Amino acid sequence: MTNITRRDFILASTTALAGSAIPPVFASESSKYVRYNVTTPEGQEMLKSYIKGIKVMLSLPADHPNNWFRNAFIHMMDCPHGNWWFYVWHRAYIGYFEETIRKFSGNDNFTLPFWDWTETPEIPSTMFDSVLSPTAKEYLPYTENLAVFTDFIKPELSNYWKTLTPSQRKQQAERGYNTFEDLWNSVVGINDGQGIAGDMAYVNTLGARFLSKGNPYLDPKTRFDVSPLVVGAGIVLPTTFYEENNYMSFASSKTKSHTVSPNSATKFSILEGFPHNKVHNCIGGVSHTDPGPYGNMTNFLSPVDPIFFLHHANMDRLWDVWSRKQKANGLPDLPNGSDLLNYVQQRFEFFVDSNGKHVGPKEAGDFLSTNIFHYKYADGFGEKFVKPYKNHTTRSTISTVVAKVQNNIATAAISNDDIKSHLNENSQLIAEIVIPRSNNSSSSREYDVIVNAPDHITQVDADSPYYAGTIAFFGPKMKHMNMSHDTVFQVPLHKKLQAFTQMGQGNTTSFNIRVVPSNTTQHSSVPILKAINIQSVKLP
Repeated sequence: MTNITRRDFILASTTALAGSAIPPVFASESSKYVRYNVTTPEGQEMLKSYIKGIKVMLSLPADHPNNWFRNAFIHMMDCPHGNWWFYVWHRAYIGYFEETIRKFSGNDNFTLPFWDWTETPEIPSTMFDSVLSPTAKEYLPYTENLAVFTDFIKPELSNYWKTLTPSQRKQQAERGYNTFEDLWNSVVGINDGQGIAGDMAYVNTLGARFLSKGNPYLDPKTRFDVSPLVVGAGIVLPTTFYEENNYMSFASSKTKSHTVSPNSATKFSILEGFPHNKVHNCIGGVSHTDPGPYGNMTNFLSPVDPIFFLHHANMDRLWDVWSRKQKANGLPDLPNGSDLLNYVQQRFEFFVDSNGKHVGPKEAGDFLSTNIFHYKYADGFGEKFVKPYKNHTTRSTISTVVAKVQNNIATAAISNDDIKSHLNENSQLIAEIVIPRSNNSSSSREYDVIVNAPDHITQVDADSPYYAGTIAFFGPKMKHMNMSHDTVFQVPLHKKLQAFTQMGQGNTTSFNIRVVPSNTTQHSSVPILKAINIQSVKLP
């Protein structure tokens, strides 16, 4: 089997409409490294090496590809969000970063700890120690203010831009960066000639992280978005890597390239749209400091904050959990049929290895398995879902109710049988919500979903009987990427909603659903509600 090339495997899989296995060239390799939960003794020990590695990366000159900030610019210039390359790109990005810390820390056994926010919904206290916080004094020589940051990084970043290949330039243009100044405008928050605080990728040292050692806790709405209900739904319900009905899809929208938006609506998968986006925003202060400026984690230079890599290690771990769940049930864990070849041949051209050498172009297919970086994960939330299910098929039996939208309120009548099945853990009710992303760049990135609330209620806390979750956008809207079109979120409805506890006496229960600004201090208006569908999805 190891004599079969990855391309041979992919072509054979495509022909057979398979695409559910890891390429055999990887399957025989062993896992040399273990990524531990950051709260364990092993994870805490790894943080000591993490500190050493960060200090070395901070000390490197701005023209060194492994410089701390230059590494963050890889993310800013190339990261995909809201599309199906989100997981595989970030696996590669943090994999090369892990090898870099391994080298610069002098610890040949270093692995990135993961932050399991479902089990520990607060930033671990040690992540405020020394350079593990971007507010530490060691960052001051580089990020004390915008002038300092500009003097340090802009000249060398401009020189780097001049070395880009035609293929790299093409990908930058697809992101809206036709010139270096276009890229730099995103650093300083200039959009259409106007400076917008919330759009700034640069953050000064003191404001680099909203949460602090004295207040490390994820706020109640973020805790809901990382709860076992939401994360469990994101693992159990998707039975394919991608399909149009994306409550059944593990990945977000299929796109032509990882650098462009989809042709129609951006469809967020549950895990990317909820825990991923909301944790970023919470750490950076969205909904608390609207309309900005925010901390590092809310924008595309988010890897300046070391917590970024623990957050994304957990997202990568959840992808691994879901993939193993799929294999346990004989279901595909990669795109199917002709989609597979398109997916695996996507070129990534900006990664840098631990020696400061560009490793691109690489293909998405190089990073389908954790074995590419020889690691596996210690247990965390979600492991209980990795098992064969009696009724886990590629399509769950569902019923769908299309809500009527009028005056920005969606109304629907839900079968009491579907509600009882939901309450009895036989199914999960999902609200599919369609809203356009605001054209106003200073508008908020977070909105609450409220169910059967009286008309006068326009703001709710997470413990409200009307609260059904918070939908969140990550990063500023990049106009050149056509990000102002419709966006679809999948909202798993929890069982404590008053609409369920006060279920109607007949055959149906009436629902009205609104989407409202998440915080009273923001300057945004109520978003336009385009559509809501409510699906009853059978649990395996």
